[in-house]
Amino acid sequence: MKSFRKELWFDVPSRRAFINITGEVEDALRASGIREGLCLVNAMHITASVFINDDESGLHRDYERWLEQLAPHEPTEQYLHNRTGEDNGDAHLKRQVMGREVVVAVTDGKLDFGTWERIFYGEFDGRRRKRVLVKIIGA
Repeated sequence: MKSFRKELWFDVPSRRAFINITGEVEDALRASGIREGLCLVNAMHITASVFINDDESGLHRDYERWLEQLAPHEPTEQYLHNRTGEDNGDAHLKRQVMGREVVVAVTDGKLDFGTWERIFYGEFDGRRRKRVLVKIIGA
């Protein structure tokens, strides 16, 4: 069995964003040479997420609105976490809802997706550099 590791780095200038990273993960898979196995993609920061869904702008706006209803950014005083001097209590909760990682099967050297599935990086407290781990194992 082989193992391959790559870090993807993001510096999102806004507080929140959804970025399709499917192409970068596919590039890592090609570089790995692995034909059959599993691909783990996970956010290495507690205010960011990795998830799988459709690359459709209306859906992304729906996510933004829905997450803001679940955990609104303001008033920032509503979050006990923000008493530490932070203003990102909402970002931790949004990450928890959207998830830390995804695992995708690798079949015949390709990510084995369902129709319309794509991998996204979700940023909930941007304006600083963060990373995503891509770990591929298999043969």
